Amino acid sequence: MGGAAADPGASGATAPDGGWGWAVLFGCFLITGFSYAFPKAVSVFFKELIREFGVGYSDTAWISSILLAMLYGTGPLCSVLVNRFGCRPVMLVGGLFASLGMILASFSTSILHIYLCTGVITGLGLALNFQPSLIMLNRYFSARRPLANGLAAAGSPVLLCCLSPLGQALQQHYGWRGGFLILGGLLLNCCVCGALMRPLEPPRGRVAAATAGGKGRGAKLLDLSVLRDPGFLVYTLGVTVMVLGLFVPPVFVVSYAKALGYGDTPSALLLSILGLVDIFARPTCGMVAGLRWARPRCVYLLGFAVAFNGATDLLGSLCRDYATLVVFCVFFGVSYGMVGALQFEVLMALVGTDKFSSAIGLVLLAEAIAVLVGPPSAGLLLDSRGSYMYVFLLAGGEVVLSALLLVAGNFLFLRKRPRELSAVAGETEPLTERGKEEARRERLLWEARPISIHVDRAEVERFLREDWWRSGDSSSETCL
Repeated sequence: MGGAAADPGASGATAPDGGWGWAVLFGCFLITGFSYAFPKAVSVFFKELIREFGVGYSDTAWISSILLAMLYGTGPLCSVLVNRFGCRPVMLVGGLFASLGMILASFSTSILHIYLCTGVITGLGLALNFQPSLIMLNRYFSARRPLANGLAAAGSPVLLCCLSPLGQALQQHYGWRGGFLILGGLLLNCCVCGALMRPLEPPRGRVAAATAGGKGRGAKLLDLSVLRDPGFLVYTLGVTVMVLGLFVPPVFVVSYAKALGYGDTPSALLLSILGLVDIFARPTCGMVAGLRWARPRCVYLLGFAVAFNGATDLLGSLCRDYATLVVFCVFFGVSYGMVGALQFEVLMALVGTDKFSSAIGLVLLAEAIAVLVGPPSAGLLLDSRGSYMYVFLLAGGEVVLSALLLVAGNFLFLRKRPRELSAVAGETEPLTERGKEEARRERLLWEARPISIHVDRAEVERFLREDWWRSGDSSSETCL
């Protein structure tokens, strides 16, 4: 391979809403599962790590936090790499990093080695897979995008249902070192998913124009113009506060059950129950968000889902036995699935396809700070208070606050759109003022189009022959 060209994205290409897109959706399904379920599933090893290295709950909670912080904090780096090299090469390299980190962690002799290998290296590998897979999904789907987002997001609970019992079984039979080694081999499947990310090819007539345009102006590796969009800033602030408490309950629910006197297997089963409910909640919410009346209001639907999740955390602080923990996991799975299905759909609708690769990187960077602070602060609160009630109250309060910020901010800075779909673009209009103005101009051009256009076949053939004679290109594609 020679020098890598800047990734042209989906310039000039129409989203197929199917075809090879279903293979891309399957790859995104698995990548989303590994990225989100892995930090939660690794929590089943925390008890053994505490005994092995003589550390506290807050120390082991840093493992999941560093994993998620790398997943989020490297967002701008992933955006630059994707815009420079394309999605497929970045994902292949990321799969190798994700596997290498877990394999090296199996030889760790201190908790700091776990932080470096599992947290940093594996987290970086998952990040290099997660963001490009979402970008490719956005390019392959337009009209069916809410459903595609819901189905892809379902990968998180599906793999959580598998990885949590698998991790428990690996720990019982091979110890935490053998479990880490086997999970490292399992993460090599990220490379297979990366191979599925075939770039979209623009129509033949637009290839030359796109190439000439790319040479005439330097392609932006990171588009910072989204920072001037008030809708994007409101979204970023809301989801950043949300992430402070969103991932706390899944990380601590297993230890919560063990503290109530239940064994390892029934405690790990709680994550499977949560994931099983989440499996059905995400596609269902994606289907609802794709309905004609719901799609223009997806921002407020996300606000409702976040508020529902926060209220569930607050009520979860009252759990005192296994039955109430099961009920909590059911309701948390529903609300968590709604948030997972809607969060990136809302971002795609806010900024559009062209700016999504840069916007998601900036959003993930903002969320990284919250991810790095959330679970460890909850662990410190647990160590100081000795009660899980305060942990769930803290998480619920943070998530409810984020719902208020999302709803109030969008009510103040955004206006309802007059139409739900752009007839020209074939996808949801951006929710920003600039996006609405561009869509309005497109509609005027569309309505002013000729009703009927008659093209003479002989005239077309004569034009193509003259164009071929001037260019000197005698290929079979241009010569009739």
